[in-house]
Amino acid sequence: MEDESELLALRRARLETWRAQGIDPFGGAFPGAETCRQVVENFAEGRAVRIAGRLISKREMGKNVFAHIQDESGKLQVYAQVQGLGDKFAFWKQLDLGDFIGGEGTLFITKTGEKTVRLSDLRILSKSLRPLPSQWYGLADVEQRYRQRYIDLIVSDDSRRVLLQRSRIVAEVRRYFEQHGFLEVETPMMQTLAGGAAARPFTTRHNALGLDLYLRIAPELYLKRLLVGGFTKVFEINRNFRNEGISRRHNPEFTMLEAYWAYADFEAMAQLLENLIVAVAQSVIGSLQVGGKPASEDGTVPAVPPMDLTPPWPRRKYRELVAEAAGADWFSLTPEARRERCGQLGVEISPAMEDFEVTNQVFEKLVEAKSRNPLFVTHLPAELVPLARQNQADPTVVDVYELIIGGQEISPGYSELNDPVVQRQRLEAQVGEEKQNLDEDFLTALEYGMPPAGGIGLGIDRLVMILTGAESVRDVILFPLLKPKG
Repeated sequence: MEDESELLALRRARLETWRAQGIDPFGGAFPGAETCRQVVENFAEGRAVRIAGRLISKREMGKNVFAHIQDESGKLQVYAQVQGLGDKFAFWKQLDLGDFIGGEGTLFITKTGEKTVRLSDLRILSKSLRPLPSQWYGLADVEQRYRQRYIDLIVSDDSRRVLLQRSRIVAEVRRYFEQHGFLEVETPMMQTLAGGAAARPFTTRHNALGLDLYLRIAPELYLKRLLVGGFTKVFEINRNFRNEGISRRHNPEFTMLEAYWAYADFEAMAQLLENLIVAVAQSVIGSLQVGGKPASEDGTVPAVPPMDLTPPWPRRKYRELVAEAAGADWFSLTPEARRERCGQLGVEISPAMEDFEVTNQVFEKLVEAKSRNPLFVTHLPAELVPLARQNQADPTVVDVYELIIGGQEISPGYSELNDPVVQRQRLEAQVGEEKQNLDEDFLTALEYGMPPAGGIGLGIDRLVMILTGAESVRDVILFPLLKPKG
């Protein structure tokens, strides 16, 4: 194979040759072109079309050349011959893979049955100065796929499919909430206090104000202020930032949906969310069976069954699930005995964990991680969710759900706490000695009165992973954060 530097030199030499011939290698606008999909879906023998796209394959056979162009909608075969292109045929043969071209022609079907454009005119729209990786092998370096996503999108049909589906999923989520009477709003990304979740924030500096600020970890406290202000149904599809670890399921910058519904409760929000995900799956994926994978051809990797999103989804109480996994006597044991039981169950814990955190570790490892189909886990311990309303029958738990799909939580939902006195007590307990981190303005807002409400959060990145079958959160984010090379 030719050295890459030689290929680059050849392409640049061609660039200068074209310029000397009066051909602009980076041509201007080319309006009116149909997408590849539109051409195929609206095919009619002999119909005149105008097309544009990136040249991704070319097969020369003397005075005939077959090629494929590609855009975000798919691929399309084009055909050129001397009789059709005349003097431009020689130029056509000089094109390199990766070049953007525009053309006009008529439609026909080849002997192999492929819908094709017979070119009658051609122009270069943008010269590619670097050779593309082989489409048969793509980018062998997985990290390079994320660093150079633009190349990944060119050569990987699967990556392009997943990331296009992500856009459609977000659009369908937004459409669903708008159709159900929710108002889309925007809340601050830079905040003087990082509230609404227990997470480590990123810090930044506002020079003009001489003020340290935080990138938001959640929009919750601002959205609740809008309930105080009289809005009854609000939602935001937002970017959150948490200065924490990176893993297959975690990216420090991520997309969340949060929605609040005055006069509703967590059960109404659970039903709303179930209906939402079912509607999105049917619209975008076309099925409620998602995420499965066949076994490898050599049989070394077993098949992964699809997740079944068919409603209704089961609802189970947190304590019941923990007792089933850790023993019926779990909640009657002493804290020391529970720690000992964890060792028997193979659940790792740390000495710094409080007793409720030990129980939650058991839940996460033995219940959450092993659940594949959708499961609403309800009535969690009050210590875990300081912003939720206490259950009237049992004040040790709160009226919430956690939706688990595919071994991970993708959505919490609450009956929101609107008692300003209890809310202050909960937040003070959460911040401990760091009273400066208490959001006094939010507590003041609650004192003006917030209606009873239901609220939900939905991890958009994780939802896309589930619906598309992606194995890593990096596969569903166009440009995930990576440590710079060097």
